[in-house]
Amino acid sequence: MDELTHLNYKGEAHMVDVSPKADTSREAVASGRVVMKPATLELIRNQELRKGDVLSVARVAGIMAAKQTPGLIPLCHTLMLDQVNIEFSFSGPDTINIEARVKCSGKTGVEMEALTAVAVCALTIYDMCKAVDRGMSITDICLQKKSGGKSGTFTRQDGE
Repeated sequence: MDELTHLNYKGEAHMVDVSPKADTSREAVASGRVVMKPATLELIRNQELRKGDVLSVARVAGIMAAKQTPGLIPLCHTLMLDQVNIEFSFSGPDTINIEARVKCSGKTGVEMEALTAVAVCALTIYDMCKAVDRGMSITDICLQKKSGGKSGTFTRQDGE
């Protein structure tokens, strides 16, 4: 098993020193889902919610969140992101799928930025729709793929 890099020799939390690392092209893809009443999904699809275009607002929120990740996750490094792309799709009559793809050239990966983007997209969807459906569920937020850096490529396999 790999060592936990955010703990020093005393077992205390610390920020990892990435200064010796070379800049490499890095990319991460994360996903998640929001499950709701079918009627709520129809309101979103038809842009009939009083707060506005839910998916457009959620997309902007996800992009903003990716850029603010170091302010939310204590030991994350500040990264100059090259791209944040958010896509939405629908599964059945009650589910919005969210995918965030984040790219940068740097010394450390963008997994946390992709995961944060998905989480904030989902929370924004919930916030904009809670007046009509407080029973929505945010589920399955996970890393799907990452590439770049010393550890190479990770691709989620079924069942992971």
